[in-house]
Amino acid sequence: MKIRNVNIQDIEKLKGIGKRTFTETFSSDNSEENITEYLDNGFSTEKLKTELIDKNAEFYFAELKGRVIGYLKVNSGQSQTEIKDKNYLEIERIYVLKEYHGKKVGQLLYEKAIKIAKSKNAEYVWLGVWEKNPRAIKFYEKNGFVPFDKHIFKLGNDKQTDIMMKLKIN
Repeated sequence: MKIRNVNIQDIEKLKGIGKRTFTETFSSDNSEENITEYLDNGFSTEKLKTELIDKNAEFYFAELKGRVIGYLKVNSGQSQTEIKDKNYLEIERIYVLKEYHGKKVGQLLYEKAIKIAKSKNAEYVWLGVWEKNPRAIKFYEKNGFVPFDKHIFKLGNDKQTDIMMKLKIN
């Protein structure tokens, strides 16, 4: 398996893996209307294009035999969704196809994020994780993250609570 940087030519692959992994992760706990609205807006070509050319946002694919099986998105500086501190790096997304859960793909993407944080001399890495996603919460706790706040994430017309977690680097 390899981890590689995503570029503008990968936009359709990014859209595909983004929509599929989000649906696999959240469709059983949310209405079809809310999922569809989020996918249409969050993974539109225009939005992804803007994110891909943002110098403070980075995407990485996890590939196995040429197939994209997961991805990572990190944000620094003003591209962070909440904490816009230059000493912080946000992990906005780590998503892996369900068939590869438990096969260390998420861990490799996470380790890539930590490597990026260290290269940027970040003091902290932070993220938001849905309070009803115990698998992800456990994953981040296992990697040393601790809760420090909560925020609201809007999925369509549903206001959901994310637990904000952070990890001190070094």
